[in-house]
Amino acid sequence: MSEHIIAFILGIVEGLTEFLPVSSTGHLILVGHLLGFTGEKANTFEVIIQLGSMLAILVLYWKRFLSLLNFSTIGKPKKKLDVIHIILGVFPAALVGLVLHDFIKTQLFSPNVVVISLIAGALLMIFAEKKHGNFTSNTVDELSYKQALIIGLFQCLAVIPGFSRAGSTISGGLLARANHKTSAEFSFLVALPIMVGATGLDFVKSLPFLHSSDIPMFAIGFITAFVVALLVAIVFIKLIEKIGLTIFAYYRIVLSALFIIFVIL
Repeated sequence: MSEHIIAFILGIVEGLTEFLPVSSTGHLILVGHLLGFTGEKANTFEVIIQLGSMLAILVLYWKRFLSLLNFSTIGKPKKKLDVIHIILGVFPAALVGLVLHDFIKTQLFSPNVVVISLIAGALLMIFAEKKHGNFTSNTVDELSYKQALIIGLFQCLAVIPGFSRAGSTISGGLLARANHKTSAEFSFLVALPIMVGATGLDFVKSLPFLHSSDIPMFAIGFITAFVVALLVAIVFIKLIEKIGLTIFAYYRIVLSALFIIFVIL
């Protein structure tokens, strides 16, 4: 199979899974293994296509991010999402990721860790669906600073490969009594700074493995991931209230079984 086709397939996989609570890392490892695309070049490619997914969120929410620059709304009685919410949602995971970055990359990126994380994340999602209680926030503008911080703390779980950033943050949002759509939308908003920081650091470390001959392959993956992630994010926000997290939790358990069969055994 040509590298261009592999890039297209993995771009689709990244775009489909980055913002769903199913672990994009787990999918990329599994599909990359099945396609025989592994090693340093594959790791660099994953960084590039993740940036494509991040661009999709910037395109979808550019007005919202621009409004965060209006610091006059901070602390006002009228409820409004502001930059403090984003900082509280990002800082815990950013700190953990920065401190443990090398350990995570060298010790936790293994099939066994991914399988355990997929199952643990599935159990968290099922628990969140059963225990969330009555919702107090039905839009992101109704989120309190406390709720933003709770979601930020749950996002720390996403530094473990296979746990899923979307799965952990949406579960945290439900347990903080924000409804599904609000939790998902805030998950998208805090994804951009945390993922740009993480992938930016990985990108710098991947520079020695970048070659001009790889540009067409990387471009195909980047563009594909961007387009697919854009469509998935739009559809997911519209459907999450109806379908909830449980169906994704069961899917994760099936995915963990596939990991055991095709990667571990």
